[in-house]
Amino acid sequence: MIVPLLFCAVLAFFVFKYVYGSSGPNPFEKDTREPLRKMVHDKKEKNKVLKQGFVASKVPENLDAIIIGSGIGGLGLAVLLAKVGKRVLVLEQHDRAGGCCHTFTEKGFEFDVGIHYVGELSENTPFYCTLEQMTNGQLQWEPLENPFDVVLLGPPENRRRYPIYSGKARFTEELKKRFPGEEKAIDEFTRLSLKTGNGVWMAAMLKLMPLMVAKFLISSGLLKFVSFFYKMAPRTLSDVVNELTDNKDLRAVFTYIFGTYGNLPKDASFSMHSLITAHYMRGAWYPKGGSSQIAYNMIPIVEKAGGAVLVRAPVNRILFNSAKEACGVSVLKGQEEVHIHAPMVISNAGLYNTYEKLLPKELQAMPAIQKQLSMVNHGGSGLSIFLGLNGTKEELGLKADNYWIFSDNNYNEMLESYFKEDREESSKKMPVLFASSPSAKDSTWNERSPGKSTLTLVSFAPYEWFEEWKDEKVTNRSAEYKALKQKFIDGALEVILEVFPKITRDKIEYVDAGTPLTNMHYIAAPKGEVYGIDHGMARFNPEFTTLMRPQTPLKNLYLTGQDLFTCGFGGALAGALSCGSVILNRNLHLDAIGLAKRMKYLNKKLKGE
Repeated sequence: MIVPLLFCAVLAFFVFKYVYGSSGPNPFEKDTREPLRKMVHDKKEKNKVLKQGFVASKVPENLDAIIIGSGIGGLGLAVLLAKVGKRVLVLEQHDRAGGCCHTFTEKGFEFDVGIHYVGELSENTPFYCTLEQMTNGQLQWEPLENPFDVVLLGPPENRRRYPIYSGKARFTEELKKRFPGEEKAIDEFTRLSLKTGNGVWMAAMLKLMPLMVAKFLISSGLLKFVSFFYKMAPRTLSDVVNELTDNKDLRAVFTYIFGTYGNLPKDASFSMHSLITAHYMRGAWYPKGGSSQIAYNMIPIVEKAGGAVLVRAPVNRILFNSAKEACGVSVLKGQEEVHIHAPMVISNAGLYNTYEKLLPKELQAMPAIQKQLSMVNHGGSGLSIFLGLNGTKEELGLKADNYWIFSDNNYNEMLESYFKEDREESSKKMPVLFASSPSAKDSTWNERSPGKSTLTLVSFAPYEWFEEWKDEKVTNRSAEYKALKQKFIDGALEVILEVFPKITRDKIEYVDAGTPLTNMHYIAAPKGEVYGIDHGMARFNPEFTTLMRPQTPLKNLYLTGQDLFTCGFGGALAGALSCGSVILNRNLHLDAIGLAKRMKYLNKKLKGE
């Protein structure tokens, strides 16, 4: 009798406090969408927004907040605060804003560094409506092909092709065509993935509700009854999938997308995998005009509220007053430090950078800080290869989709072997390669670069393989480093030229690779980690979720971005919503859902339905 009563009491408190109890300003209260303006492609014009260099005279007065890092977790939060009148300064160490949403140009080819595709952007979804408001309706998204992913398994002489379709019905229907007799396994995988992924809302709630309430939910065991996400979180992806089917190719198809968060199926939580599966089952999109459009359309909103987004502004430490409260940051300008003060500091630089590089030694040693650090590990690092090609997408056989190319269907074994091998040997037989053509996904590309195309390849590469060159100058590393990069490029090209037969070596005008050291330099990723802190089983322990909150153990210092929530564009934006919820004292996740309902009603009204 006592347990049901306690459960009812907790639930009643939860509903009152976190559904009806918001009291702060709502950044989604007004519809701020504006008529669509003509898209700007001129790089000089765009750079006036994206490359505003730091000088002390550009720092606004009377700041409300300083945000370290201009990725979507930082820039998204800056927009949320700006929409309720806050004056925010965003500081970026790179020479352009956007974090993993930035682009770079070499030999006339523009490349994205982090945005390959984004899910859940059909009209009137909370995610879509949130981004509409955060860019005042100026950011456009283009759907990928359907199938949006193609999984290739096995060596060239025995390569099996499995297209992955979006839409629950289409996803299951197409898989059943290719795996007759496995209908039950396919239906159950789909059911479990959607039910688990849809339960991620509880992760947001655990970060926002009082610590005492969250701990009670966990310790009492009630959490697993109210959240299927946390019921499945202790189960590995391999364990769940292996129970569903003995077909090794089907197991591989169920688990192929582990590369989007970086953990092998045997080490990955089924809950994390379900998030991604559910995310893309609802469709896949790409930003029209390239991913630099994201930051380009957000920065003016920050500026309109009196804030600024400044680049070439490396924060070397967070400033604290005598009461150990964050009160500003120090920016290195040449050999000098420029101190900037604000009543709160928010870090989008990641947990390791924030705690191990930006805090004074005595604050790093605080037990509460050390406890959080003890619960995490560095995430995996990767290698990206960028190809500039002579030819249109039609001439080269490129589409608005992605290829996941695996040398075999036993992911766990083949990747463990790859990591253990000598790096030179591993470069010759990369077991997994993701291939994506940004130019084929963007309808404006031909206008900007007629007769040209791009292809981006991504694979795993341990930081340790490149660590010996970490102290060398980024643009002038040794011949040995360049030779190792070339071996990986050669190994990848051997695969790609076979998969895309219309691409020949004479069509390649530009090729280069980014290693974990590249990630360290350009996006300040510790040990080159692509997805932030590790997304293994420990990451989805509810105790970790509860303790990893926007509020740090230090007053006036907050966290945002992918280390706060989960990796990727959607995960980092969820981190911004969580941090904004704490700062503004209202549940912005629920506000986003309310916004979507309003937009759906308005759209129906406009259509006369």
